[in-house]
Amino acid sequence: MSDAVLIDGKAFAAQLRENIGRRAAILKKQHGLVPGLAAVLVGENPASQIYVRNKEKQTIEAGMASVGRHLPADISEADLMAVVAELNANPTVHGILVQLPLPDHIAKKPIIEMINVAKDVDGLHPLNVGALSSGEEGLVPCTPRGCMMLLDDVLGDLTGMNAVVVGRSNIVGKPMAQLLLAANCTVTMAHSRTKDLPGLCRTADILIAAIGRPKMINGDWIKPGATVIDVGINRVEVQGDEESSKIRLVGDVDFDEANKVTGAITPVPGGVGPMTIACLLENTLIACCRQNGVDIPEA
Repeated sequence: MSDAVLIDGKAFAAQLRENIGRRAAILKKQHGLVPGLAAVLVGENPASQIYVRNKEKQTIEAGMASVGRHLPADISEADLMAVVAELNANPTVHGILVQLPLPDHIAKKPIIEMINVAKDVDGLHPLNVGALSSGEEGLVPCTPRGCMMLLDDVLGDLTGMNAVVVGRSNIVGKPMAQLLLAANCTVTMAHSRTKDLPGLCRTADILIAAIGRPKMINGDWIKPGATVIDVGINRVEVQGDEESSKIRLVGDVDFDEANKVTGAITPVPGGVGPMTIACLLENTLIACCRQNGVDIPEA
C-alpha cells in the first residue's frame, strides 16, 4: 500500500486564520466591534509560555484584541478568581482562557466554573459541556473542533463510519466523541482499561489518538485505509551526534508505521496542533457576535 494522504493541519489552520481575519474586519467595519481574547497564564511553565505567546501573536495578526494576564505562580486561588471576575465584567473581552495546567495549590474546577459561560472559548464550562452533549448552541472545545474540521475536509460526509476515540479526557476525548456522534458516526470510546485495545482500534474507519503516550499506536493496530487523527504531542529525548541529546515532538501514533497502512493521517507536529489556536480565534469571533446580538460575518 502506498503512503497515506498527509492531512496538513498547518496549511488548513493558516487558511482558517485568514478567513477569521476577513470576518473580524467585516465585524469592525459594520458594527465597530473588535473581538477580544484574554489569556490568563499563571506561573512560568515553559510550554505554557510558548503556547500563550503564540495565541497572543495570532490573535493580533487576525485583527483581534489580545489581553494578557501573566500572573505569578504563588498567586492565591482567590486572587486568580478576582482576575477572572474582572475579565468577565470587561465588555471588550469576549473570550477568556485560563492556561492549564495550574499550580498545584489552585483547584482547576472552580476557576473554569468562574468563567462566564458566554466567554468560555475553551468550551470547558459545565454549561458548554452540557450544550455539546445535548446538541444545543454553545462553545465547543478547540482541539476536537479542529479535528472535526480536518475530518470533514478529507472525508466529507462521515455518516455511518465507525469511529474509535482512544482517550477519555474532558478536553479532547469526551467532546470528540460527542462531535462524532453529531456527525452520525458509530462511536466507541477506548481508554487504559479497554480490553484488546489493538483489536478495537482495527475496527475503526476513523481513529482518534488522544492518550498522551508517545508512539503507543503502531501500524498493526490500524485498519488499512483508515483515517487517523493524532492529537498527541509528546516531548521525547532522542540521541544526537557526539552523545548529545535533543527533544523531539512525536504523536501517540507511530507515524512511520501508520503511514504505510492508513488512508490519511495527521503528522506531529503540523497536524492537529495549529488547528487548536485557529479554532480558539474562531470561538472568540463567534462569542463576540453572540454577546453583541449580531450575525456572524461570512467571508
